[in-house]
Amino acid sequence: MVGLVIVIDQVTKRVAAAALLGKPMHSYLGDTIRIQYTENPGAFLSLGATLPAWARTAIFSFGSAALLGFCVYSALRNEWPRLARVGLCLIFGGGVSNLIDRLARGTVIDFMNVGIGSLRTGIFNVADMALMLGVALVLLTGRHQDEQPRTTG
Repeated sequence: MVGLVIVIDQVTKRVAAAALLGKPMHSYLGDTIRIQYTENPGAFLSLGATLPAWARTAIFSFGSAALLGFCVYSALRNEWPRLARVGLCLIFGGGVSNLIDRLARGTVIDFMNVGIGSLRTGIFNVADMALMLGVALVLLTGRHQDEQPRTTG
């Protein structure tokens, strides 16, 4: 699953670069979905985009790599429910794919935006969707487990 997330994300980013770079935004479904090419030097919602290049590299490349390493460590060290393991795979795949962009180009390619009127998401990519779904699965599974009765033996 990790490899699939990386491949799909990298392919969609290359298609977006080839088809959208230098072109105006495309709008679909009554402007609910917008497709436009952008390169994000920062993190979520361009957080940190104005930092010096060395700081962005340190925080977003090395910091991301450290967090991904922690995900792997945690996945191997702890017993996770099935859905949480799927979530960890999605987080890892999305994180690795965005890290590939950061290391190769210094930015991450984003190209999708959804919303209604002025209520819109930031511009994102497939890796970001995998990350968000993965986090949701891990959080929901953890919450669900906490609600189950525990037995002592």
